[in-house]
Amino acid sequence: MAALTIATGTGNWFSALALGVTLLKCLLIPTYHSTDFEVHRNWLAITHSLPISQWYYEATSEWTLDYPPFFAWFEYILSHVAKYFDQEMLNVHNLNYSSSRTLLFQRFSVIFMDVLFVYAVRECCKCIDGKKVGKELTEKPKFILSVLLLWNFGLLIVDHIHFQYNGFLFGLMLLSIARLFQKRHMEGAFLFAVLLHFKHIYLYVAPAYGVYLLRSYCFTANKPDGSIRWKSFSFVRLISLGLVVFLVSALSLGPFLALNQLPQVFSRLFPFKRGLCHAYWAPNFWALYNALDKVLSVIGLKLKFLDPNNIPKASMTSGLVQQFQHTVLPSVTPLATLICTLIAILPSIFCLWFKPQGPRGFLRCLTLCALSSFMFGWHVHEKAILLAILPMSLLSVGKAGDASIFLILTTTGHYSLFPLLFTAPELPIKILLMLLFTIYSISSLKTLFRRSFTLVAQAGVQWHDLS
Repeated sequence: MAALTIATGTGNWFSALALGVTLLKCLLIPTYHSTDFEVHRNWLAITHSLPISQWYYEATSEWTLDYPPFFAWFEYILSHVAKYFDQEMLNVHNLNYSSSRTLLFQRFSVIFMDVLFVYAVRECCKCIDGKKVGKELTEKPKFILSVLLLWNFGLLIVDHIHFQYNGFLFGLMLLSIARLFQKRHMEGAFLFAVLLHFKHIYLYVAPAYGVYLLRSYCFTANKPDGSIRWKSFSFVRLISLGLVVFLVSALSLGPFLALNQLPQVFSRLFPFKRGLCHAYWAPNFWALYNALDKVLSVIGLKLKFLDPNNIPKASMTSGLVQQFQHTVLPSVTPLATLICTLIAILPSIFCLWFKPQGPRGFLRCLTLCALSSFMFGWHVHEKAILLAILPMSLLSVGKAGDASIFLILTTTGHYSLFPLLFTAPELPIKILLMLLFTIYSISSLKTLFRRSFTLVAQAGVQWHDLS
């Protein structure tokens, strides 16, 4: 608090927030880490010790390389730093290898890469409307947004306890959003194209980017009623966008196209045989579907409507990361989940096209695309909820209705991440961090909109604001 007071006087409050959360991340270094720690260590070994032609074929470990090429090159670059910490971590055959130096390197690599996330948050803060300016620093929208993003509970536990590199990836996404707010559309498109070749989960929100750029960049003018002025369409801008996407894709996939390995790369990126649900079920529609199938199968056995011999010992409701058939309900295919997802995102896409509301309308559409994919996508990870929570943070400091939705989404979404940390020592950490973040979110947003209606009480009425 003293540091924040000093920073307030000198105008360096953002640096104080960033430094504070970095120190917290350092304190979390000794905590539990998941199998993702070994996943990334193995990818370091693969990219360092094998030629590029074997990256997407190597299968010594069960944790095969299944991220796009840019992330593989990212691991390759990291590996050339890692060799100065512990050369043994770069041996493909050292399965489940761990040492104190390996731990320090991998933990600090995540912390270091968060510099991009910090920069992106700062750029997003520049895009915030400053009309609601309180007398106190802590009541300013930019300060509140900085805390909600930099100190986001979900990102802290997923990256710095569970272990992943989501921080710098979300940094790329937030930076692309900031560039669109700043009307630097080509930069925003470039950053998002790069992001897709780092982690393909961001395909979930690609429809929002595509429609917004086509509607607001390729069409240069609207009629007085807000509808499209078709004659304003710019082929030059469309070709420019297409060229950006093509060049980024060529740089990423070109080497594997030359090696005739694109089918193998795509088979790793989209492993549909993993099954409908992840081992830790994301709290979405298919979790309810699986639960209902389990209930119906139990009832069917009790009433002797089902033959026990015809029911597999392992089923889709077991939570295993494999492909199984449902017992009673129709089994779900990847195509069925795609159709459900597309149907869910269509209203927001239509709204973005026919009733454009500028960058904020794009941000609403992006959030709804992320939520729709989370609810109906194939093999959704519980961590994917962050893809909706972080963009929603930007909307939360703009309108009271958005703030109320954010509070509901962030509280339920963050709570759903609890199963990721199942060890006893981390129990008080995750409870304390979530309580602190939730209390701050509620109190700060309530203060920001204290003259508006009560936030949570009106949440149900305000859902239409997102559509």
